Amino acid sequence: MSILSDIPVLSILLLLPVLGLLVLLLIPKNRHRAITAVAVVATLLPIVLSLWLYTDFDKQQGGATYREDAVWLEVPVNHDWTQEADIIFSFDYSLGIDGLSLPLLLLTTVVTAMAALAAIHVKKRRKAFYAWFLLLEAGMLGVFMARDLFLFFIFFEITLVAAYFLIGIWGYYNRERTANQFLIYNGIGSALMLIAFVLLVNTAGFRMEETARGLEMIYSGSYADILRNLADPNAWVNLPGAAAGGTNPFEMSGGMAWTIFVLLLIGFGIKLPIFPFHTWMLKVHAEAPPAVVMIHSGILLKMGAYGFIRFGLLLFPEQAREWAVALATLGLINLLYGAVLAFRQTEFKLVLAYSSISHMGIVLLGLAAFNEIGLQGAIVQLVSHGFISAMLFLIVGSLYERTGTTELPALGGLARSMPFMSGMLLAAGLASLGLPGLSGFVGELLSLLGLFETMRWVTAAAVLGIILTAAYMLRSVLGITFGERREEHAALRDARFVEALPMIVLLAFIVLLGCYPSVLTDTVGVSVEGFMDQLFATRSGG
Repeated sequence: MSILSDIPVLSILLLLPVLGLLVLLLIPKNRHRAITAVAVVATLLPIVLSLWLYTDFDKQQGGATYREDAVWLEVPVNHDWTQEADIIFSFDYSLGIDGLSLPLLLLTTVVTAMAALAAIHVKKRRKAFYAWFLLLEAGMLGVFMARDLFLFFIFFEITLVAAYFLIGIWGYYNRERTANQFLIYNGIGSALMLIAFVLLVNTAGFRMEETARGLEMIYSGSYADILRNLADPNAWVNLPGAAAGGTNPFEMSGGMAWTIFVLLLIGFGIKLPIFPFHTWMLKVHAEAPPAVVMIHSGILLKMGAYGFIRFGLLLFPEQAREWAVALATLGLINLLYGAVLAFRQTEFKLVLAYSSISHMGIVLLGLAAFNEIGLQGAIVQLVSHGFISAMLFLIVGSLYERTGTTELPALGGLARSMPFMSGMLLAAGLASLGLPGLSGFVGELLSLLGLFETMRWVTAAAVLGIILTAAYMLRSVLGITFGERREEHAALRDARFVEALPMIVLLAFIVLLGCYPSVLTDTVGVSVEGFMDQLFATRSGG
């Protein structure tokens, strides 16, 4: 038995950044070193705990060892479904981890801590910056651990609010307009997601329980209850008191299932983002401060993919399977559209922004494969791109601090004055284009191998996107590091220790996942195998 199983380790992990936030509030705003030290420590401690969880993860139990459940609030509801049972609406505090959420949890803690180090040069309202920063981390951790729909929604909205202020106050020239656009697009996505969640709870979020008060029918956003009821529509007949209702009044119709699935696809697709809901993301990558872009590109975009996998594919495998060609088409559009426009950009931040769109297309292609290899590839791609994009934007922020520009024509020959940072940029660029031995190769390979089994023509077209990725990434990276050096860049200082350390840490994870991918795939496989069992059960049942 795990030595952590008897303590609320998930709640402790969630509360660590919150405790850091509370300590920050007690520090005078002019104590910059103390503020920075508290914020950095508050982000480093979750890394230790998440690494402990990852190494202690029981693949046989699929993370069942770590599950925390408590009732926040119970509200009686009048209902005539049965005279023998009381109707209760329950708001639950439910946390858990599995092979899908745990790698993203580790990604979150690592990237957030590295971003906190990258932000130590923030001078404007540093206390407020790190306060919103720690609140953002708490929200992200909650998103990946929540096992209740409404709890998930609350954490999701916390990340939205925190990111809005971080962009709108500490961004560049068009920061307020960018923050407003970010809020509008993501607010629409959240509204669609909430509608889908309410429909889910009212059609599948119930269970019967014998309590001290008698027989009760509990409505809640419990993910486990909803998954059970959707996987087996007749499961309710074995519950206490079911006979009193005759037929199941809560059975979800095919039309309702399709409605919820489409709402989830669009809601989470805005966050991913899926073309054509991507324009807000380009502005954020260009205008947000480097530390925030590291988190946005490395983690927040992954929340869209995670939400769609968790609530779209796992709850509605039949609908998702029927839309496999549509998902593959959307993925191919993302891949090629992002790659072509990245190749045409002359501003490095926009190159990386369009590159993120392109790489999220590979995630969609892996999901559309609907086999174990493709799904593993999609999740590996999420984690890999999180580390790679965070490292690239960390370097971009350091370059901008020294040169005042990220325009490719204004940069060149930096390898002579900044050899370490140029080497790191080259390594991150090679990882992004999928060089074997680095993490980007594993995610792309598994995704395309899985897709090749089901849609060979799409896989053949996707190869063009991989070629374009190599073209625009090498063009940008080599143009910055080699070529003719400008006189004003001759005396540029190479990376300081506080910049070099996060670069080394992120590169270490990229190399580890590239050389030893089973560290990730063995954990991810726990959830993927369970999903494939559910998918085949749906096929045989349908």
